[in-house]
Amino acid sequence: MFTKLDKLILRSFAGPFIATFFITLLVLVMQFFWLYIDDFVGKGLGPGVILEFIGYQSAVLVPLALPLAMLLSSLMTFGNMGENFELVAIKSAGISLLRFMRPLFLLSILVSFIAFLFSNYVIPVANLKSRTLLADIVYAKPAFDLREGVFYDRIGGYAIKIGQKESNDSVIRDVIIYEQGNLLQDNFVMAKSGVMRVTGNKRFLEMHLRDGWRYQERGNPFDAGNNEYIRTGFKTYTKQFDLGTLGFTNRTADSVNKNNERMFSMRQLNRAIDSLQR
Repeated sequence: MFTKLDKLILRSFAGPFIATFFITLLVLVMQFFWLYIDDFVGKGLGPGVILEFIGYQSAVLVPLALPLAMLLSSLMTFGNMGENFELVAIKSAGISLLRFMRPLFLLSILVSFIAFLFSNYVIPVANLKSRTLLADIVYAKPAFDLREGVFYDRIGGYAIKIGQKESNDSVIRDVIIYEQGNLLQDNFVMAKSGVMRVTGNKRFLEMHLRDGWRYQERGNPFDAGNNEYIRTGFKTYTKQFDLGTLGFTNRTADSVNKNNERMFSMRQLNRAIDSLQR
């Protein structure tokens, strides 16, 4: 049966516990992000993907945040009570130290039981989701970022360079496109100006070039007599590039990592141990 003293201690404990729990969880999540910050930058991740990963990783770190929150909030609670001479009043009333610490001791047992259930049923799923999502993010290629005066070679088979971009980033000038499909042949396109745009589904980059030349090398590069070099002029020329492999576009199925022991509950671990012992 809870007395008024127990309720007083629990009310004094509740506020610091909630505050320290979320602050500790935030620190742990930020520490984890700091380890992988280079893998998150420039991947074209949307807010939904980032929030999804934060949710999974926060769930994984809950068992680490709970003990720290219990420790810090207990120190804050009894520290405040000692500062306000409440502990002196309790001791002078003949109440022992173990007696007025009993509600927090029982609460810590309850929190430990909840943490066990959380670790057994929620953590394996959160681990599976977060590990799979993190692997997809880490191995995703950087999003499309075409800069002035720099060759961009992350699109398979091409190296693209533009001399100048207008303020709206759609009008481009002094364009050079090298085709890298055959290293023994020198094929490229040069244009004075053009317009580029990314399709609505972010899948393709379209360049509509004007006033340029297309250079093609055909034949056998090892036989000078059977090799020709063609230069074709154009007023307009359209080139399309596949951006499907850039940025965060593909998601791996969760089943890829389902056999990792970190993704198992206690019952699944017992089954795995039994299968190994047989």
